[in-house]
Amino acid sequence: MVRGIPPIRSRRGPRRRRPAKLHGDKGYDSDRLRTWLRSSNITPRIARRGIESSQRLGRHRWTVERTVAWLSGCRRLHRRYERKAEHFLAFAGIAAVLICYRRLTA
Repeated sequence: MVRGIPPIRSRRGPRRRRPAKLHGDKGYDSDRLRTWLRSSNITPRIARRGIESSQRLGRHRWTVERTVAWLSGCRRLHRRYERKAEHFLAFAGIAAVLICYRRLTA
C-alpha cells in the first residue's frame, strides 16, 4: 500500500516520492515492516506490543477513522455492490465530494 502512494506535491523543490513518516497501531508491529520502512527512508511511528501505549497515535488515527466513518455513511459504499472497481472508485469519489461540500457549507 505504501508503494502505491502517488508523488506528493510541494510548493518548493522536487516532488517527494514517499511520505516522511508512517503512523500505525500495534497491529502493524513487526520487525520486518520496520526494517523495510527504514530502508525506504520512512520513519515508522508504530506502537510496540506490550511496551507502549497507542494513546499517542490517537490524534492521527482519529482523522482517518472519522473519514472512514463518513464514507461508510453512504449506503452505496457501505457494502461493495459494484462488480467493477472503476465504478466503486467513482462512487467513492462522488461521496468524498459530497462530504467536502457539506463540510464547507456548514
